[in-house]
Amino acid sequence: MGLFDFFKKDKESTTQQASLDAGLAKTKTNFFEQLSKAVVGKSTVDEAVLDDLEGLLVHSDVGIETTVKVIDRIEARVARDKYVSTAELDRILREEIVALLEDNNSGSTAMLDRAGNSGQPFVIMVVGVNGVGKTTTIGKLAHRFHAAGKKVVLGAADTFRAAAVDQLIIWGERVGVPVVSHGMNTDPASVAYDAVRKGVELGADVVIIDTAGRLHNKVNLMNELSKIKRVMQKVIPDAPHEVLLVLDGSTGQNAFMQAKEFTKATEVTALAVTKLDGTARGGVVIGISDQFSIPVRYIGVGEKMTDLQLFDRHTFVNSLFKK
Repeated sequence: MGLFDFFKKDKESTTQQASLDAGLAKTKTNFFEQLSKAVVGKSTVDEAVLDDLEGLLVHSDVGIETTVKVIDRIEARVARDKYVSTAELDRILREEIVALLEDNNSGSTAMLDRAGNSGQPFVIMVVGVNGVGKTTTIGKLAHRFHAAGKKVVLGAADTFRAAAVDQLIIWGERVGVPVVSHGMNTDPASVAYDAVRKGVELGADVVIIDTAGRLHNKVNLMNELSKIKRVMQKVIPDAPHEVLLVLDGSTGQNAFMQAKEFTKATEVTALAVTKLDGTARGGVVIGISDQFSIPVRYIGVGEKMTDLQLFDRHTFVNSLFKK
């Protein structure tokens, strides 16, 4: 790496950190205002403080099951150390959340390094209900890969919404990558097949397939996604290599329900949590990471193409606790 590349990478890292900090601002403000109220006038972490902390974590959409785990961990530390001051609570809470995410292997995998190394395209099938930012996430993901020097092909297999097809074509033009589309009301599996085949023909590193986001009939959804997988495997036997579920972080507990339904309908291997910049519910990332034992791969913290970031548990938690 040359000197220019080093400084460029350092500048990008600083910019991404600033975007993450800004994106989590609402969550942080809400969380620490409430935490301050919970410990006001208290010198030690007692049962009342833990009760208040439990309510705060649940209110931040960390989720009940994950909240109980965090509180149990802190209770164990209080019992072991005999005395824990409220001044230490921030640090202890941060450490326990990071440890919880590590326990569940929730850290990101640098897919940019993996994509294309096998000599065939790395195929990502993207799923999620309408309105979560699925197509936009695909566009931003394509930008990440393209900016890293990877050849990308997009497949517009969400053929039940004209807006989804048109939007993906616009993203393809904006990023500068080809989009395979058969238009609206066409067979999604056929689009996926042609996109993967085009990826092979072009020597692409990554093929990203958009799919329909309907949950009203789980059986139909399951059948449709299974069919898409089968036809792609006629071109690349082990495709898709990643099934990425996109969730809207601003919906809080509704995101948990969507994750639950989609993990029943298909084998989800990674998560992207979007729209964290517009909500005080950033804690949902922690709960989803823990409860589903599926790695959060990406988080969306803004509108810019560069605001889809690889999720790193240490960076995320440090930003969350930065005052």
